[in-house]
Amino acid sequence: MTENTQQQPASNPELPTQYAPAEVEGKLYERWVDRGYFEADEKSEKPPYTIVIPPPNVTGSLHLGHAFEHTLIDAVTRRKRMQGYETLWQPGMDHAGIATQNVVERELGKEGKSRHDLGREAFVERVWQWKNESGGQISGQMKRLGDGVAWSRERFTMDEGLSKAVQTIFKKLYDDELIYRAERIINWCPRCLTAISDIEVEYQEDDGELVSLKYGDGEDSVVVATTRAETMLGDTAVAVHPDDERYAHLVGRRIRLPLTDRTIPVVADSHVDPEFGTGAVKVTPAHDPNDFEIGQRHNLPNITVMDERAVITVPGPFEGLDRMEARSAIVAALRADGRIVAEKRPYPHSVGHCSRCKTTIEPRLSLQWWVKVGPLAKAAGDAVRDGRVAIHPKEMESRYFAWVDNLHDWCISRQLWWGHRIPVWYGPNGETVCVGPDDEAPTGEGWRQDSDVLDTWFSSGLWPFSTLGWPEQTPSLEKFYPNSILITGYDILFFWVARMMMFGLYAMDGTPPFHTIVLHGMVRDQFGKKMSKSFGNAVNPLDWMDEYGSDAVRFTLARGANPGIDVPIGEDWVQASRNFANKIWNATRFALMNGATVEGPLPDAADMSAADRWILSRLNAVVAEVDAFYEDYQFAKLSDSLFHFAWDEVFDWYVELSKTTFFEGGAQARVSGRVLGEVLDVMLRLLHPVVPFVTETLWTTLTGKESVVIADWPVDSGFRDPEAEREIGDLQQVVTEVRRFGAEQGLKKGQKVPARLDLSGTALAAHEAAIRRLLRLQPEGESFQATATLPVAGARVVLDLSGVIDVEAERKRLTKDLGAAESEKAQAEAKLGNEAFLAKAPDQVVEKIRGRLAKAEADIERITAQLAALPQD
Repeated sequence: MTENTQQQPASNPELPTQYAPAEVEGKLYERWVDRGYFEADEKSEKPPYTIVIPPPNVTGSLHLGHAFEHTLIDAVTRRKRMQGYETLWQPGMDHAGIATQNVVERELGKEGKSRHDLGREAFVERVWQWKNESGGQISGQMKRLGDGVAWSRERFTMDEGLSKAVQTIFKKLYDDELIYRAERIINWCPRCLTAISDIEVEYQEDDGELVSLKYGDGEDSVVVATTRAETMLGDTAVAVHPDDERYAHLVGRRIRLPLTDRTIPVVADSHVDPEFGTGAVKVTPAHDPNDFEIGQRHNLPNITVMDERAVITVPGPFEGLDRMEARSAIVAALRADGRIVAEKRPYPHSVGHCSRCKTTIEPRLSLQWWVKVGPLAKAAGDAVRDGRVAIHPKEMESRYFAWVDNLHDWCISRQLWWGHRIPVWYGPNGETVCVGPDDEAPTGEGWRQDSDVLDTWFSSGLWPFSTLGWPEQTPSLEKFYPNSILITGYDILFFWVARMMMFGLYAMDGTPPFHTIVLHGMVRDQFGKKMSKSFGNAVNPLDWMDEYGSDAVRFTLARGANPGIDVPIGEDWVQASRNFANKIWNATRFALMNGATVEGPLPDAADMSAADRWILSRLNAVVAEVDAFYEDYQFAKLSDSLFHFAWDEVFDWYVELSKTTFFEGGAQARVSGRVLGEVLDVMLRLLHPVVPFVTETLWTTLTGKESVVIADWPVDSGFRDPEAEREIGDLQQVVTEVRRFGAEQGLKKGQKVPARLDLSGTALAAHEAAIRRLLRLQPEGESFQATATLPVAGARVVLDLSGVIDVEAERKRLTKDLGAAESEKAQAEAKLGNEAFLAKAPDQVVEKIRGRLAKAEADIERITAQLAALPQD
C-alpha cells in the first residue's frame, strides 16, 4: 500500500463550479486499484480485519440488493482501513449450478441442440466458455459502485483451489460418517430436473381444489381429502389416530383403493390429527414427506407414480398424462364412479415452487446424497449461545436458533452437469469409494463416477476459509481466519450463514468462521413493496448511478439501513442525496475560495471565536457519535448524523456565521480559516466510507495529500466547549424564531426588515452583525415603528413591519383562517360529545376526529398569536 504522502496544497485551490460524478468516479476508482489501496498483505504486522463478499452468481448483474449490501460492507472496510487495520474484503463469484446450466442450455436450444447432444464433457467446456466470455458482468458493476475489494484475490467457487477444498471436506465428512446416500423424499423440480433444498422452495397461495374421496365400501369405507388427487394412484394406506373411536373397527383391515385393483390397509398413527377434516388421511409414501415417515413406521411399500418430468407412469388410462392433466382426469373418473363426496374450488392453499423457474415442486422419493446435520447444527447453535459468535441485531438470534435447532438432514446432490461432481466411484461388484483430492480414482472396467453434482451452497459454505487457501495452511489463512464480521441479508441466514457456521466450525477445529453476523433487511420500493420485474417496480441501480452518481445511490442506501429492517427506497430520495453531494461540493469550494486551510497547527482556543469553538466542540462530539454508531452497525443513524452535521451545522450555520469574519479579513479570519479547514478535513474523512468519490476529490484538493482512502480515521480529541455551544445555541434560537415569525406574517424569503436588537446582558452582543446579516435586518432609521417584539433567549428583537406587509390584508387572511379553525373545532367537539356516535363509530374513526380537534385547537392558538402580533391602527 502506498503511503499517504504530504504535498503542499495550492494557495488558492480551484474546483469546478459544479460536481460532475461521471467525470471523476471511473478515474478515481482506477487510480485506487492501480495504487493497491484495497489489497491485503498477509505479512503485515497490522491487526487483521476480514470480511467476505456474499458471492454473487456468475450469471447475475448488479441489483439494488447487491448495491445496498456492498455499500454497507464498503463503508465498514474503508473505515477499518483508515483505522490502521490490514483490511481484506474478499471478492469472488458463485458458479450458480442450476442458473448457469439453464442459461447455457437456453443458448443451445437456440441452436436446436440439447446438452445431451454435446455430452457431459463437451457441455461443461461450453459452460466454461460462456463463463469466460459472458459471465461475471457484476464485477465491472461493483467497480462502478466503488467496492474496495482485493481484486487480485478474486475467487470462483469452481476454480482449482476451491474445488480441492470441496473435495477435501466431502471426503472428511464421508469418512466421519456425516455424509451418506439414501432414498428419501426430496423437493423435485420437473422443469430443472433436479432436487432442490427445502430453503430453495418458495411457498405461495395458489387457487387449487380440495376433493373428498370415499375409499372402501359400506362399513369398510372412509372419507379422505386431498389437493393432489393424482397421487392417490400411489396410496398404500389410510391412516387414523390410534385413539379415534370412529375408525377403531377399521384399524388393521384392508379397504379397496378406487380406480385400481388394489386394497390398502388402515393403520393407526399418532401423526394424524383427529380434529382435522374427517380424521383420516391417505398415505402416499413416495410423494409426501409426512406420508414417507408414516410409511417407514408401518413398513408400507413406496409406489412412485410419476417420472422426473411429473408425467404419470402407472399403467392404465392415466399413463402418459402430465400431473395436472391427470388430476382433472382422475377426479372425473372418481366422480363417474360415485367416489366424490365433496369438491371445493377454488381452494387457496400454500404450494411450494422452485425459486429459480417457479415450477410447482413435486415431492418425490429419490436416491440422493445427504449431510447428517445433527452434530454440525448443534455446534453452530452452541457457538452463538456461548458468545463466540454474535448476531446483530440480537433479536434475530431466535430466528437462527429456530432453524439450526430443527434442521433436517441436507440433500446435497443435484442432477446437473455443471458443478462439483460427487467424488464417489462405484465398482462392478457393488463397491463404493470416496476419493479425496490426493487420492487416485479407481480405474478399470465397470468403475463409474456418481453422475450428480453438489448443491451450490455446499461450496459457498466453505467461502470464509476456502478463499484463503484451505485445505493448505497458507499465510493468508493464518492471518485472516477467522473473518472479523459477516454482513448479509436476513433472507439468506439459512441458505448460507448456517452452512458457513457448520462447515467452518467442523473444518477449522471448532473456530467459527466469523465473530459477528450483521443482518440487514431487503430493499423495497418507496411504498414498502418487494421489487420485482413482474411488479414493474424493479430498479437498475446503474441507471441511478448514471443519473445521480454512485455517491448519491450509496448515501441513500446507507441512510435507510436500520439493522434487520427492510429498506424502502425511491428515486426522489436519490435525488436528495445527489443534492447533498452537491452541497458538500459547493460549500467546500466556497470555503477554499475564502481561506479554509489545513496548514499549520490549530490556533489556541483563546484566539478562536465562539463560533469556532462551537463547531470544533460539535465536530468532536460527532466523531464520537459516528464511531459509536459504526460499532453498533447503525448505518442509518451514522449517515443521518453526518448529514445533519454537514448540512445543518457546518454549511448552514458555521459557514454562514464565518462569512462576516471572512469578509472583514484580518487575524480572526485566518483563525476561522484554519478552523474551517480542520472541520472540512475531519468531516470529509468521516463521510468518505459512505460517499467515497466526492470526498476523495474534495479532501485531496483541501489537504494536498495523496488519497483519503489511506488517510487516518478521525479520533475524538476530547475537546468540548459547553459555553460556546450554549452561546451559539442562543444565536440559533434567535435567528430561527425570527425566521419563523416572519414566515407566519407572510414575509417573503430574504425580505429586508428594519429592526432593533436588544442584546444587553447576553453573550449575543458580539454576534449582532452576524444576526443582522443572517436575518436581513436593517438599521432602525428615523421613521422606525416598533410593530412587533419577540423576546427570545434573553434578548429582544423589535421589528418594524409597517412598510413591509399589507397589515389589513394579512389581518383578513388570518381572521378567515381563524374562523375555519374554530368551525373545525366546533364540528369535532360536537361529534365527540355525541354518545350515540361514540358507541357506533370504530376506534380509528374516533381517534381521527380527536386528532382533528387537537390540530384545530393548535391552529387557533397559533393564529390568535399571529393576529395579536400584527401592528394595531
